[in-house]
Amino acid sequence: MASDLITTDLVALDADFGDSVESVITNLATLVHGTGRATDIEGLAQPAINREAQAGTGVPGGVAIPHCRSEVVTEPTLAFARLSQGVDFSGPDGDAHLVFLIAAPAGGGKAHLKILSKLARALVKKDFLAALRSASTKEEIVTLVLDVVNAEKKPKAQPADAPATAAAAPAANVTRIVAVTACPTGIAHTYMAADALTQTAAERSDVDLQVETQGSSNNTALSQATIDAADAVIFATDVGVRDRERFAGKPVIESGVKRGINEPGKMIDEAIAASKNPNARKVAGTAGAASASSAQEEGAGLGWGKRIQQAIMTGVSYMVPFVAAGGLLLALGFLFGGYDMANGWGAISTQYSLNNLPGHEVDVDGTMMTFERSGFLLYIGAVLFATGQAAMGFIVAALSGYIAFALAGRPGIAPGFVGGAIAVTLGAGFIGGLVTGLIAGLVAMWIGNWKVPRWLGSLMPVVIIPLLASLVTGLLMYLVLGAPLEAIMNGLQNWLSSMSGSSAVLLGIILGLMMCFDLGGPVNKAAYLFATAGLSTGDEASMQIMAAVMAAGMVPPIALSIATFLRKNLFTPAEQENGKSSWLLGLSFVSEGAIPFAAADPLRVIPSMMAGGAVTGALSMAFHVGSRAPHGGIFVFFAIDPIWGWIIALLAGIAVSTLAVIAMKQFWPNKTVEAEAAKAEATAA
Repeated sequence: MASDLITTDLVALDADFGDSVESVITNLATLVHGTGRATDIEGLAQPAINREAQAGTGVPGGVAIPHCRSEVVTEPTLAFARLSQGVDFSGPDGDAHLVFLIAAPAGGGKAHLKILSKLARALVKKDFLAALRSASTKEEIVTLVLDVVNAEKKPKAQPADAPATAAAAPAANVTRIVAVTACPTGIAHTYMAADALTQTAAERSDVDLQVETQGSSNNTALSQATIDAADAVIFATDVGVRDRERFAGKPVIESGVKRGINEPGKMIDEAIAASKNPNARKVAGTAGAASASSAQEEGAGLGWGKRIQQAIMTGVSYMVPFVAAGGLLLALGFLFGGYDMANGWGAISTQYSLNNLPGHEVDVDGTMMTFERSGFLLYIGAVLFATGQAAMGFIVAALSGYIAFALAGRPGIAPGFVGGAIAVTLGAGFIGGLVTGLIAGLVAMWIGNWKVPRWLGSLMPVVIIPLLASLVTGLLMYLVLGAPLEAIMNGLQNWLSSMSGSSAVLLGIILGLMMCFDLGGPVNKAAYLFATAGLSTGDEASMQIMAAVMAAGMVPPIALSIATFLRKNLFTPAEQENGKSSWLLGLSFVSEGAIPFAAADPLRVIPSMMAGGAVTGALSMAFHVGSRAPHGGIFVFFAIDPIWGWIIALLAGIAVSTLAVIAMKQFWPNKTVEAEAAKAEATAA
């Protein structure tokens, strides 16, 4: 397999691939498509461009390594271009002149990823880069790359993915450091950061460093003996560190994965300094899923504001499946059993069975009630509704529990869930869940940093921390915070319930703007949390908010899809391709379908989408539209009432956003689009 990874047909020397990241990636994808290794150019280029929008792939030495996995890739492939004019891939050395496109099949195994990681590691070697720059033929490039990916030579320093042991003790005055590297895709940056660190350490006599790569291939965990013997830890990651509690108590330097590539020496120096500083930041005894900080934070770890924000977003992400499952089951319950079933679902679901189906009249708590439906439909509707109610009953506890988990790891889950349950008991709702999650997580994190005897250490994460954190959280809620939070929640619910006319429309405008501002980001998620958390109350105001939020979130993908059909020449080829499917994402209430458009042209796209979202939110609230389902878009129409008002609101917002984005692009042209359109016309000619 390795011998076919790259061929001369996949190499371009001193090529002019345009002056934008998008054009370079598209040209490289064209090379891959030309060899028959990808079935569609845009299907390969767009995922790599989207990945680039998340974080530039430029690395030291004027190199960029855009990469992705895609369903259209038929076999692992490398395409290489030595550019005649550099392009900014957000690298530390300015424009990149050497660009590798790493294309991996979406469902491929790990063997090819091991080969790809070898290339990524070679890119930190100066002699390899020099050879790429001086090569005069495509054959030389292919030989250089194949020599790297087929090489079995072991580096002087401990390899990033080699089994780690606590072998012989290092010489005096040598600092033991262990490191973890990880990036979201786990293909390139993970291994480049690992080798940048190990190679830098190998050139020094004052460091013994071993790295654990948490990527997509050949990942061997550091042994606990090695970790225990370490003086300090480096986390160069863009995602949470798996099993982070293994490093509890160790001085830690933490940053994004690109800093591990760009500044390995500086990170090692900081780790050495931390190992000698008794007041240095340490890995909490319960540290869990917090993401790494950015490179700009200079290894000092996440700021508290950012850390708390990420914890809340983690709680929301774990809560959403409860909301989605519960809300849709409630909607299905209404569909089968009728809306009046909500008055007696408990009795129907427990007093009857498939062998004893209910009639139109049912005894509910001693009162005979008449229902529109009967028999199997009424019974199965009640069962579905009961199941949905059970799921919805967990949403505040799940929100609280996983906020605590994000801050303190597994020991934070129990006190977080306990706090969430208390919040529900006291009537503090989702606001109480937010507060208890933060309290439980912070208390558990604090307790996890206690220095305790070794015999007590094993009891800390499973007994001591959950017990004390739950105790503190419960006491604070019952004795101090419960009543104020209940008052806030009741005030909020009363305000929502009393809204009518202009106040309801204003709220709809605000929610619509939030849903379309960052299309799945923190602001969007905040509006969605506000809506879904309210569904657990079952009141009309909460259902109206849910309808407005869902409709507004559907606007951007649909509007942009329509715009690409109406005025194709205003969009890049990649955007035109995205437009072919984004309408379906919009109908399904997947706002993220608009992200590729917004990332490529935010100044024109985002304001246009916000305008349409505001119109939709306002009209939905004005028509008093309610939704009993938290997700599903047009496919849960049966849970939306009145459906005509919701559709009018949705269509109006789509029309506004479509016309706005066309006008913005027409009267404020995008130079990148014009350049790519001209190139496409020239190619066609």
